[in-house]
Amino acid sequence: MEKLNLTQEWDKVFPKSDKVDHKKVTFHNRYGITLAADMYTPRGAEGKLPAIAVSGPFGAVKEQSSGLYAQKMAELGFLTIAFDPSYTGESGGTPRYVASPDINTEDFCAAVDFLSVQENVDSERIGIIGICGWGGMAINAAAIDTRIKATVTSTMYDMSRVNTYGYFDKMDKNARYALKQELNAQRTEDTKDGTYAPGAGLPDKLTGDEPQFVKDYWEYYKTPRGFHPRSINSNGHWNKTSALSFINTPLLTFADEIRSPVLMIHGEKAHSLYFSKDAFKKLTGDNKTLMIIPAANHTDLYDNIKYIPMREIVAFYKKSFS
Repeated sequence: MEKLNLTQEWDKVFPKSDKVDHKKVTFHNRYGITLAADMYTPRGAEGKLPAIAVSGPFGAVKEQSSGLYAQKMAELGFLTIAFDPSYTGESGGTPRYVASPDINTEDFCAAVDFLSVQENVDSERIGIIGICGWGGMAINAAAIDTRIKATVTSTMYDMSRVNTYGYFDKMDKNARYALKQELNAQRTEDTKDGTYAPGAGLPDKLTGDEPQFVKDYWEYYKTPRGFHPRSINSNGHWNKTSALSFINTPLLTFADEIRSPVLMIHGEKAHSLYFSKDAFKKLTGDNKTLMIIPAANHTDLYDNIKYIPMREIVAFYKKSFS
């Protein structure tokens, strides 16, 4: 396994809880990439525990939203891990800052591998939580990995759809062809230069003319509320050609074959609500739920405990694991 240089001091964007024990752990995925994670265990817990793997948002690190969810769930009785996906944060993989619908789905399955062999985990009670772009990865993982007994998505993005059709499905096939031409030309330039050009990221300053959802992202990632130096969205850019694999690989193709319970959570005011609504329509069975949170926008579900329905999430997992 690749040796990682892990930060040992507490460097999260949220306070450390005295109700849980915390440690850094590593595991590897099926492609040999070593992943870094924070493990949260209820303090004083005994016996085999239900376990949850958490990741997201897209371009975030485990010290941000996923860690907050993981710590909160540990306070409520679950052993949890929040992990950095391949090529990001403290996890391994080169080149850096590239995303893949296949590899990032595998990251969730690898987290289940890790949890399933822990002595203090009940392998029949393992679930996952995917936030933002990792909500789509979570649905994809649940469609292939039958060990996942329950799935929660929060403020979900379908990264295949947004890369293929643009925001609000405004990209037509001619615009998409032009995008593919641009990105493949960039591949040639990257090969000549021996580097990977960065894509667009959040601006360091707002002009005031940005869409409201960009302002909301900026308010989380670029201010003390959620800024973290290892976060792509706070302090960097995705590899510009990352979009290519998403354009050609629909994430939710087999969502209708998920037999385990799924809870999808989204804000009423979120620009991204249509992703959850449409993904929910693909799901089958009477164990699927779409919960829309009144007045919440996309990033409210990153860290605003007023809006994150922790009680309902816990009740969902307890029912699903019973």
